[in-house]
Amino acid sequence: MQVWALQDPNNEPIIQRGILHFNTDSGTGARLTTYANDSYKQKLQATMGTPAAPDVFFNWGGGNLAQYVRTGKVRDLSDALKARPDVAKAFLPSVLAVGKIDNGQYGLPMNGIQPVILFYNRKVFADAGAEPPRTYDDLLALVDLFKSRGVTPIALAGSQGWTELMWLEYLLDRVGGASRFADIAAGKAGAWKHPDVKRALTMCQDLAKAGAFGPNFATVDYDKTGASRMLATGKAAMHLMGSWEYANQGIDNPAFIARKELGWVAFPAVTGGKGDARSVVGNPSNYFSVRADSTVGDSAVRFVVETLASDTYIEDLIGSGQVPAVKGVEDKLVGKNADFARFTYQLAVKAPTFTQSWDQALSPAAGSTLNTSLQKLFLGDLSPDEFTTAMEAAK
Repeated sequence: MQVWALQDPNNEPIIQRGILHFNTDSGTGARLTTYANDSYKQKLQATMGTPAAPDVFFNWGGGNLAQYVRTGKVRDLSDALKARPDVAKAFLPSVLAVGKIDNGQYGLPMNGIQPVILFYNRKVFADAGAEPPRTYDDLLALVDLFKSRGVTPIALAGSQGWTELMWLEYLLDRVGGASRFADIAAGKAGAWKHPDVKRALTMCQDLAKAGAFGPNFATVDYDKTGASRMLATGKAAMHLMGSWEYANQGIDNPAFIARKELGWVAFPAVTGGKGDARSVVGNPSNYFSVRADSTVGDSAVRFVVETLASDTYIEDLIGSGQVPAVKGVEDKLVGKNADFARFTYQLAVKAPTFTQSWDQALSPAAGSTLNTSLQKLFLGDLSPDEFTTAMEAAK
């Protein structure tokens, strides 16, 4: 049985131990092979539907998984979960839903939740006598306050479109509710042209024009820690980023964490918006799925169903610093990052919806167009109407 996943120093040992336990119990010779991100996507695309494809494969759920499901290449796990209702009930419903395509469950969460969170520098806020924003109006007032103090209000790694996408994702969710993007992801005609989408796009553009991200955000990177460093050194007051920012700050700016200057809050509510302020966006999890025509399909299904919600697998996730997408683990989230882990967990538990990052929920081609168009929008080189026209045409 071949199991494929991404190269990841956090996840690989956990998957390996899960395979070891499964092999010991079942006598199956399962083996793990890992790949770098880009080569993985290319290899999976090239092999799915052929005998060279893996029996169990890592994916991002949503549109990334749907492209294989709708061509009959993925096995439906619904019957296996009916036989093991304890497994289905173990996962947080909002996270499990991202592995559901049409009427079938085609993927189960295999690592921790990663919601997008508004991080802030506690010292910068204290020096300004400010509190983190509860509403979007509060956030706009903070933009003016920090600009007046010579501090970039919000760090943004604008050289990469996916960092800008987080702003659009949350603003549309707060303005129009989760159903707006659900319509887009479902390919509903005219969904991109909805007035709520235009309003959210305009709000993004207005933030950039107001100097919320500073004058040079288009040259700031994330992979080389540019935006994170701005927050840690007090050059920026806030930073909207996935929950992995906490771990990255601990690696790149440990003194910032040690001084307890890193703060975090949920994305603020938009007054008059139709969305639920408890909803979150980001990466609900990554998923394991089973190839439809696997010659060891029954064993592959057993591995996925029996391993991912098992006590040992969940304990390994927690031990690696991750927050599992399962119910009832809050008391187990202990250690030096316990406060943040519990905050992250409660965000997901209370969220009525956990919207997947759009560039993962849409087709790869549409996701690429999305990020490229966003960079032009934030720079003012593309109007909201031109943006939605480009996205309506993207497949």
